[in-house]
Amino acid sequence: QVQLVESGGGSVQAGGSLRLSCAASGRAVSTSVMGWFRQAPAKEREFVAWIGVRGIMKNYTDSVLGRFTASRDNARNTVYLQMNNLKPEDTAVYYCGQKRPGADFYNPRDYDSWGQGTQVTVSS
Repeated sequence: QVQLVESGGGSVQAGGSLRLSCAASGRAVSTSVMGWFRQAPAKEREFVAWIGVRGIMKNYTDSVLGRFTASRDNARNTVYLQMNNLKPEDTAVYYCGQKRPGADFYNPRDYDSWGQGTQVTVSS
């Protein structure tokens, strides 16, 4: 069973940057698509990005295109989300998840092994 631990969140001003990490333990995630999602207060968890097994294929929600970059280091069993030019609307708890094989890429219900999340707060 995989355990995921997100870290790297914090409070920044608009225009700032953060780098989130998602460290996996228990089992390797090197053969899994990994996703980043976020959840703002009173809102549903929403898709942010997914990254393929080799870190080549990626996709992002439109609102973060050109600002966020997902990457992974399979040797370290870790996935990253570099977030630049942050905006107040990016404020949320960010989670990483392990996509089930053959499942949808964008629905959080198709991901397992959620961590506790890391809070990102962007002030204007």
